[in-house]
Amino acid sequence: MTRAPARPRLFFSFRSPYSWLTIRRLRAAVPTAFAELDWFPYWDPDVQTGEALAARGAEFHYVQMSRAKHLYLLMDTKRLVQHEGVPMAWPIDIDPHWEVPHLGWLAARRAGRAELFYDEVVAARWERGENICDPEVVAGCAERAGLDPAVILGAVDDPQLRAEGVDCLERAYLDDVFGIPYLKWGRHRFWGLDRLDGFLELWRPDAAATVPATVAVPALAPVGLPDRAEAIVAAGGYDTDTTGGCG
Repeated sequence: MTRAPARPRLFFSFRSPYSWLTIRRLRAAVPTAFAELDWFPYWDPDVQTGEALAARGAEFHYVQMSRAKHLYLLMDTKRLVQHEGVPMAWPIDIDPHWEVPHLGWLAARRAGRAELFYDEVVAARWERGENICDPEVVAGCAERAGLDPAVILGAVDDPQLRAEGVDCLERAYLDDVFGIPYLKWGRHRFWGLDRLDGFLELWRPDAAATVPATVAVPALAPVGLPDRAEAIVAAGGYDTDTTGGCG
């Protein structure tokens, strides 16, 4: 008898618009996705996390993005949200500390509110364009998710959560994750929004047929989405050639 693969693994990042859009569509098809997959946050580590990861002999399978790729990503995201009919406010990242939301999410998971906190963080970042590395913003997300803001913000200073974060990034290294979002089920691997259908057809054929098709809405103007992507890159915003991003 052939043994079924272990539970699927989903590597996600609050930073990535492709992660946001993929998970949005995944949950539309499989509302119980938070319970049925193993979720691993993935982000550009600070010095402390990076040193702990290196001590384990792990690294990132990631190629830094060129300016041309930055521009493509900005315009591609605009096209995707227009076709999905999703309102969006474009966030600008200046010297972000990605441990704040991602380790905060691990703290929320420990408290049994991973899904609620996830929803609040993505709403803050992608619907309102807020800085999710700002402790005040994250505190607001925690409160709305029914969590103690002090516990969520204290995650960056919690040795156990730091170690758990390193575990997640080491798992990404061992699973050859080179971009986000990334789904792995047994020997099967799927990278990016356009591979979600293939993953569902393999893992949950019953759910694959329920994935909503994208609908072109040419007149839609997502709130805050820049028309001049050059200006975003020139200002040093959104992406600064670091890991944890969108491909």
